[in-house]
Amino acid sequence: MEYVSSTLNNLFHQTAFLSLGWGNYLMIAVACLFLYLAIKKGYEPLLLVPIAFGMLLVNIYPDIMAEGVNGHGEGLFHFFFRLDEWSILPSLIFLGVGAMTDFGPLIANPKSFLLGAAAQFGIFTAYLLAIGMNVIWPVLDFNDKAAAAISIIGGADGPTSIFLAGKLGQTALLGPIAVAAYSYMSLVPIIQPPIMKLFTTEKERKIKMEQLRPVSKLEKILFPVIVTIVVVMILPTTAPLIGMLMLGNLFKECGVVKQLAETASNALMYIVVILLGTSVGATTSAEAFLKPTTLAIVVLGLVAFAVGTAAGVLFGKLMCYMTKGKVNPLIGSAGVSAVPMAARVSQKVGSEADPTNFLLMHAMGPNVAGVIGTAVAAGVFMAIFGVQ
Repeated sequence: MEYVSSTLNNLFHQTAFLSLGWGNYLMIAVACLFLYLAIKKGYEPLLLVPIAFGMLLVNIYPDIMAEGVNGHGEGLFHFFFRLDEWSILPSLIFLGVGAMTDFGPLIANPKSFLLGAAAQFGIFTAYLLAIGMNVIWPVLDFNDKAAAAISIIGGADGPTSIFLAGKLGQTALLGPIAVAAYSYMSLVPIIQPPIMKLFTTEKERKIKMEQLRPVSKLEKILFPVIVTIVVVMILPTTAPLIGMLMLGNLFKECGVVKQLAETASNALMYIVVILLGTSVGATTSAEAFLKPTTLAIVVLGLVAFAVGTAAGVLFGKLMCYMTKGKVNPLIGSAGVSAVPMAARVSQKVGSEADPTNFLLMHAMGPNVAGVIGTAVAAGVFMAIFGVQ
């Protein structure tokens, strides 16, 4: 009998119930909320499901993210996380995105580049705000590099956020930054419409745009090559992101490497999403996540995203005025990097004003321009701080 009771006592002490604090239970509840949003509401399930599950596991069994000593005792997810720190997974994500992206709408309407650039205004606004918050609330301890890493959340681009945080040596903030970026990517359909409607009139939302011109195969092949040469020559540090994005697109458009295009856009992309999503989620242990800095990062990221959306819409209004009503300002909100979710939101808000209005392809131009713009913004910060 003593043997049985001793065995049961040992088993009980091996459970997680005795080692978990209130913070762990709170993060488990947040993970379940994310799973609900992903599965029931359909908010970017490919991203939220692995992130939420990683969050769930690390708060029940923290050792799954253990760093170990000299390569010994490392947890499973820490091996995955190293690929984030080394910028391998974000670059591979860009390869897959490029293989799935049609740059035709951007090529057909190069003015879309301006809308994509305007939406990056939120990033630099958040950078200044982060530095200002550090002065007002010193406990945050945000240096210039931390402020830059946080501000990139405004592009609603998870891979770029992880890439820049790693390059700037802000791995301690990588978890909150990545979770905030992916959360806002998922919540684009909720966050953007009120901002879009606030800065536009019903008459502007009803504007119908002319059909885009056809784009030749030659143009689509030359585009990734020319963009790579121009952007990487100006900002060499963008090569891992812009280079992989354009390589993936060249796979898609050249027509002679279909197997590579299919692998990059399917099998490889989904494998990388699993590794990146679970490792990002696993950085959100209660001890690492429940801090004042996390709240500040979430708030600054939301401000950056909101300002970026507003800036895109306002620049769209300017283009509407200059073209005498030929540009629907709603497409400016798609200048953030959440592809193709932001473009779909532009279409949705436009169709609410006029069911016959079709803005999706017009919005895809600023949307893919935003991907390039956010990568360029990351390159600018890296150049400012002399990071290679």
